[in-house]
Amino acid sequence: MSALTYAGKTFVFHVDNGVVFRNTYAADGTTLRYETLKGPAKGAEETVTLHSAEVAPGLFMLGWVEVSGMTITHLMNLNTRTVHAFWTYETGDGRVAELHTGTLEPA
Repeated sequence: MSALTYAGKTFVFHVDNGVVFRNTYAADGTTLRYETLKGPAKGAEETVTLHSAEVAPGLFMLGWVEVSGMTITHLMNLNTRTVHAFWTYETGDGRVAELHTGTLEPA
């Protein structure tokens, strides 16, 4: 397996639902600073602790929990610059889960 090839890098993540994030990964790969550039939560930002594993060369599974309680999992393919994302969040009607795809653009 390779080194954490996302560590120390910034990507713009374009999600299939129109939301856009700027994701900046710490040099040691243990934290992520995201900023919402486009979408309903535009301007939101947070630094989160990452749980990560490389599942194949250039293919990383990343997970974190946000202060809001939202849970996020990314299967990030740096070879193709694509992401499969799964997230859950609480609503007035209970917990909701969503599966999305998107692309990464180096920033």
